[in-house]
Amino acid sequence: MIKLLCIGLSGAIVLLNGFADAADYPAPREVDWIARDFKFHTGEVMPQLRLHYTTIGEPSGQPVVILHGTGGSAKSLLTSQFAGEMFGPGAPLDASKYFIILPDAVGHGRSSKPSDGLRMKFPQYDYADMVEAEYRLIKEGLGIRHLRLVMGNSMGGMETWLWGEMHPDFMDALVPMASQPTPMASRNWMLRRLMIESIRNDPAWNNGNYTAQPPSLRLAYVFFGVATSGGTLAYQNLAPTRDRADKLVDERLAAPFTADANDFIYQWGSSADYDPSAGLERIEAALLAINSADDERNPPESGITERAMQRVKNGHLYLIPASPQTRGHGTTGTASFYVRQLREFLDSAPQRAM
Repeated sequence: MIKLLCIGLSGAIVLLNGFADAADYPAPREVDWIARDFKFHTGEVMPQLRLHYTTIGEPSGQPVVILHGTGGSAKSLLTSQFAGEMFGPGAPLDASKYFIILPDAVGHGRSSKPSDGLRMKFPQYDYADMVEAEYRLIKEGLGIRHLRLVMGNSMGGMETWLWGEMHPDFMDALVPMASQPTPMASRNWMLRRLMIESIRNDPAWNNGNYTAQPPSLRLAYVFFGVATSGGTLAYQNLAPTRDRADKLVDERLAAPFTADANDFIYQWGSSADYDPSAGLERIEAALLAINSADDERNPPESGITERAMQRVKNGHLYLIPASPQTRGHGTTGTASFYVRQLREFLDSAPQRAM
């Protein structure tokens, strides 16, 4: 069933410092776990795959997994716009009731990644590998047999679709955001490919054996961000003249930037074979897909998500209307756009037998 609605705009444990300002929820904790003899989809095996994750709340709460976007980590979810709206008292994922688990995906954050030392010899991972690593973390590392919710944004949203297909009995509910259950293609893939090629063709990259980050990395990052996120109406307000547009570009090029070129190539390249379209009928959990009408990477006017949702037996689609307040692909990073609908969805999603 499809329901299309518009949202009105109205190991070692360390405590994290600097999480969402004035956060009204328990302090996050960071943990490492090792997945031994992890086999990638290529057949490559890593004897010890480090998976870093952050938890909020107590293990006695209902377990929830939330997945970050490309190039991010658990810390990128701990903002006032997202965590501040989601985890406090009375919020949809009130940390006094839920045990919130925020993994750093393979190749991201403090999980194992090329820049740890293997560089371009690191195993070629994809989104299915990320999901399988997260599944092992939850089941083997944390001993959890069933999840109340898997939720993710952008790359995390695409992983959420795969979670529902690869482990259909493991969760009650799924909330993929800023994503489509269709092949990586069109402008979304074309710009990712161009971004990767711009780094590979930079002599400073030196086949991944550089001593300083190649200049193309920062340019590729800023270019992709402007081209695929931010919102058309919002950019018109932010940069209505050439001078204002130049100022915005200059600010972004000068902003602090700590990415690694090899990690970057792997992170964006890992989406190449993403395609959950063949397995949509396998999804058993209640599913709420949340997208924005001005999402540059997942444009709703193509109709492909709406058509795909007709094959998801317990699926609903919520579309946030474009406005000067939305930020295109980045809109779903602000939970106030959908917090009421998420609460209603969780209240109605049945608990399934483990």
